[in-house]
Amino acid sequence: MEHFFGILVGLLALTFLVVVHELGHAIAARRNGVVVEEFGIGFPPRAWSKMLKNKILFSVNWLPLGGFVKLQGEHDAATKKGDYGSASFWVKTKILLAGVFINWITAAVLLSILAVTGLPQVINGQFMVEGDTKVYPQLVQLSTVKSGYPAEKAGLQQRDKIVRFAGQEVQSTQGFIDLTHEFAGQTVEVIYDRSGTEASAQVHLKDDSDVVFGAGLVQPTETRSTWSAPVVGVVTAGQLTWETLKGLGQLLGNLFNGMFTQLIGSDDAKKIASKELADASDSVAGPIGILGVIFPAAQQAGLTQLTMLVAVISIALAVMNALPIPALDGGRWFTMAAFRVLRKSLTKEREEKIQTAGFATLMILIVLVTVADVGKIIN
Repeated sequence: MEHFFGILVGLLALTFLVVVHELGHAIAARRNGVVVEEFGIGFPPRAWSKMLKNKILFSVNWLPLGGFVKLQGEHDAATKKGDYGSASFWVKTKILLAGVFINWITAAVLLSILAVTGLPQVINGQFMVEGDTKVYPQLVQLSTVKSGYPAEKAGLQQRDKIVRFAGQEVQSTQGFIDLTHEFAGQTVEVIYDRSGTEASAQVHLKDDSDVVFGAGLVQPTETRSTWSAPVVGVVTAGQLTWETLKGLGQLLGNLFNGMFTQLIGSDDAKKIASKELADASDSVAGPIGILGVIFPAAQQAGLTQLTMLVAVISIALAVMNALPIPALDGGRWFTMAAFRVLRKSLTKEREEKIQTAGFATLMILIVLVTVADVGKIIN
């Protein structure tokens, strides 16, 4: 039942982010005189539909990952009144980038809410207004569990939170380390929290080495604000956007450097390049990989962590859709702009060929990444 709940929440979260993205396109189109013919949740085949009072066909479709908006005369060369193609360059720009904007705003709103209820600190130097911010350390958490050591033998797992150790409250990572050394060689009780449920285990600590417990430790912190919450939400969204762009740049750098070195590098250089390609592969996730992160978060983490994850994915969707990749919003805008700069006509046939080629390439990449995602999950 918990697994089903995790899958349901994961699907709803991804669908929500794509639907608000498409809603941005629809709102921008209607506000600028472009006819919206259909707004769909999910992808066809159609399960149910209704014509709304504003003459937009609203549909619910069987494939649940996302949604779509269909505009009248959606190709750039369309000329009838109400066609997307007949709109000005500036109006088309607003329509194409409205989805990116609303994904970013969604993330900023979610982060602003978390700034009030408890915003996890996930990056170095994360923004806060010192006069209006309180910092709350969370329970010490196991980041890794070393094979063959006391923590693993006692049944403890990664992400378990330590509540009490040897009858004492655990206040910090250093405090926990001090306690393990104080009771080295002894068997003690550890009370831990796993997915919101407390349990206990008996741990026999080592006494012949510096590693007496055998686990990596982290202590997450949350911050809470009042009047500055909207500012914190917007600035944090900006910081996460920059971190996403830096990560994307590093990914592309590893990918191209690895491929180039594999072609002309020495044997030692090729070994390094293989690692860079592996790092690039590990950094990429498709729909399965994203759901593979959301499902456990929905099952094991609290609402705060799930909301934070949805905000981060919303920013990632905004960044990816802004890139000049054919078939995505940024790619469509780049194609339109390039033909205007070159003073060439972007006919329906040309646009369809460019977008079809881009879409086919994107689908091939998604299939490859999905195969890699499945391999990671199996492994």
